[in-house]
Amino acid sequence: MNRHTRKTLLNVTTAVAVAATALVVFLPAAQAAPGTVTSNVNVRSGPGTNYAVVDQVRRGQTVDVQQCQGSWCYIAKPGPDGWVSATYLSAQGGQVNPSQPGISFGFNLGPNGPNVNIGVGNQRPPVQPPVVQPPLPQPVSDDVCFYDGSRYRGPSFCLAPGDNIRDLREWTDRISSIQNEGGYSVQVCSEPNYRNCRTYTTSASSLNDYDDYIASIRIR
Repeated sequence: MNRHTRKTLLNVTTAVAVAATALVVFLPAAQAAPGTVTSNVNVRSGPGTNYAVVDQVRRGQTVDVQQCQGSWCYIAKPGPDGWVSATYLSAQGGQVNPSQPGISFGFNLGPNGPNVNIGVGNQRPPVQPPVVQPPLPQPVSDDVCFYDGSRYRGPSFCLAPGDNIRDLREWTDRISSIQNEGGYSVQVCSEPNYRNCRTYTTSASSLNDYDDYIASIRIR
């Protein structure tokens, strides 16, 4: 049995000799806790990058975190629900520990997931999210979006025309593709403070020699 359906059931025979008792160990459905998305990130059908992308959440969006497994958490929101990496979530304004994200959201976690509670009642296993494979979500056309992977895949963030970032910091040398549906002038530079730059006016599914080699950005 897996951890979501594990139970221990003790029946003491009734009839003439002994009164009946029953103890059921069950895993109740986790209570949702609010979380905030810290960067544009894909929502997947399961807890891992090998699962299909079902949607994308934007930086600053508030979601309901319903359960966590390993370094992934299942979120509910407008549109398709699914799993996101806990690295891109915050709880009550604080960064989530990706090795034990459930603790940040008030879930009682053990090394293999939520601990069970002992009580009397019917078994109530949590509902498993459906596995679907819709097409990749499209970014807002007024924004320019930058992706960690080629072909507009992986974690991402978006900027509006007129936005400038002199130093990408944690995103330095991570960008591999650019989605620029508005046809803006996007200047990407291999050094901070806009030095050693190249300009794109269309989307680029692969950046060739600028792949993972961008440290500052300007959009005009």
